[in-house]
Order: sequence, then C-alpha cells, then structure tokens
Amino acid sequence: MFKRTAAVAALLVALAGCGEVDGASGDGGGETLTVFAAASLTETFTELGETFEKSHPGTDVRFSFAGSSTLAQQIAQGAPADVFASASPATMKAVADAGDAAGEPRVFTTNRLVIAVPKDNPGGVRSVGDLAGEDLRVVLCAEQVPCGAAAAEALDAAGVTVEPASQEKDVKAVLTKVRLGEADAGLVYRTDAKAAAGDVTGIEFDAAAKAINDYPIVQVADAPQPGLAQEFIALVTGPQGEAVLGEAGFRAP
Repeated sequence: MFKRTAAVAALLVALAGCGEVDGASGDGGGETLTVFAAASLTETFTELGETFEKSHPGTDVRFSFAGSSTLAQQIAQGAPADVFASASPATMKAVADAGDAAGEPRVFTTNRLVIAVPKDNPGGVRSVGDLAGEDLRVVLCAEQVPCGAAAAEALDAAGVTVEPASQEKDVKAVLTKVRLGEADAGLVYRTDAKAAAGDVTGIEFDAAAKAINDYPIVQVADAPQPGLAQEFIALVTGPQGEAVLGEAGFRAP
C-alpha cells in the first residue's frame, strides 16, 4: 500500500488552496471523514454529508468533488481518502486493480446524458442531430472522464459527429459554460440539468440510453476512518440515499 509522504502532504495543501475539498457543515471538533466523489454527485452527496453529520455529532464530512479520473489519480498518488464514488465502473476498476479499494465496489445508482442549452436556446437546438451544426458552439467533457466517454458513446450511437468548441475537465465545467452562455449546447447528466433548471433546459435524446453511467462506491484501502466509511456507504446505498438520489434525477441500478 502507498505510504503517506511529503508529496502527499503537498498535494493536500494544493487541493485546499484550490478549494477542491469542501466540508459539509459540521463543527470539525471530532473525527473527519474524507469522501472523493464524481462532480455530478456534488448536490446529492453534500446533502447526504449533512445528514451523516447530524447523526454523528462531532464528525466532519469533507468532500473532494472532481472528474472521476482525476480523483482516481489522486488516490493512486496516495491522497488519503475514506470513500471513493465514481461515475463509471472503468474508473473504479483502475482503483481496484491498483489495490486501492477495500472490498468489492458496489453500484448504487445510474445516470444518463441530456443536451443542455441556455434557456433562450440561441442555437435553436431541438435534437441530437442539431449538434452537428457548423456554427454551433458545443461543449463536451474530455473523453478520459466518464461524462466524456459517455458522450462519445451516445453520439456514436446517434450517428452524429460533433466538433466540440472545448473539452472540459468534468461535467460541472460543461454546465457552467452553458449557463454563462459561452456555449450553445453541452452534453451533461440529467441530474446536472435538473439542478440548473433555472438557467438551462435539458433535452432528452434516445441514443443516451446506449450510454448509461453506473456509479460504484467503495471504501478506499488504508482509509483513515474505515468504520465511518462503511457507515457513510450504508447511508448512500440505503433508503435515505436512494430517496435523495432519486429526487435529484438519478435512477436505481
């Protein structure tokens, strides 16, 4: 297993400086549970983190939300984490194959892509075929992250070729460009479009069913808080977690 070195400490300082690790509300006076989770889980896991803290007084739940591949790389480099929740089995497999997963990962929910457009829809996008328009500014996730891999698969299933204006590090970055009007359209998860319903419209398309994302979760090997990790995973995979995820637009596996 990986040893915690000065390089790891430097990585954590850098993460804190960049604001990538955020704590759910808690008094921070006791134990800290560190959860690495896909960016698309930001809203749901933040809510579940608050629930967990209320039932575990003195426990501080801290999250690092980013693209799954970025988080997997940080775990491989030795960044201490208790729980890893990925937006794809492929990314989770890389973590497990490296010996960084304690036990068998469990798929706890699924998600699918939609086309996100600004509320005024300046590009006049109505279907996935419209994304091939030469003058349209379409933003996608980079293919190495789950939302990018799913986008490539869905577009291939639809028989549509898209020349993206940019490829972003995670789904929240794609959504931000659409919300700000810096893109005419982007492929994001259904849950992200729903969370930003005041600013964007999500357009469903049939080919997205060919690229459903499974979300696995696991305790990280050498987790500083293995007991708390298992309890948090139980919350996510239990009735409360299912309810929160379902309300956000996720679906049961």
